[in-house]
Amino acid sequence: MLQQLFNDMIKQDIKPFLSKRGFAKKSLNFNKITESLIYMFNFQKSSGNSADNVMFYVNCGIYAADLAQIQSREILTAPQEAECHFRARIGQIVESVPDRFSITPDTNMDDLRKTLLSGLEEVIHFYDTMTSARSLVDYYTSGPFLHLGEESFHLLLQSNDVAAAKHYWKALQEKYGTEKRWTIFENEYKAIFNKYGVEFDKL
Repeated sequence: MLQQLFNDMIKQDIKPFLSKRGFAKKSLNFNKITESLIYMFNFQKSSGNSADNVMFYVNCGIYAADLAQIQSREILTAPQEAECHFRARIGQIVESVPDRFSITPDTNMDDLRKTLLSGLEEVIHFYDTMTSARSLVDYYTSGPFLHLGEESFHLLLQSNDVAAAKHYWKALQEKYGTEKRWTIFENEYKAIFNKYGVEFDKL
């Protein structure tokens, strides 16, 4: 019965809401394909579900063909969430929304739908600010995050933005430089700088 509530919500609420915003449904994935990026929502049911508790997560992803090219990977037209270059749970993007949703016999489905649709709307606004592979790189370099580090350096140096590449390197060094693993990253990044003929300064 609760599983049916979940199925009905996907069919009657989520699908029409996302379809209106350009997302096509395949199984529990919703994709919106643009010239340079593929935006995704993935509804992931928890493995611990029971007859009286249906839990699910909403995973958000953005796939960039330009970054897949840098990774020397096949360009995908229907990537899975795990293959996206940007990945986050909905709660990481929209603080007012939980990471995990739960449908129990006591759940007020109207409230759940309202929270979920409002969260999806917020994520779509966030997606609207991510318009290219460079947007994803800017997001991760501003962290600064190690995620997509190598791809980010390639993209920045390919486009001759040496200042941004060096700024990112320095920020990473300040954040992670005292960790044992930093030497491994430093050597990888140094090789990328060398590849583009850019001097890797000891900042």
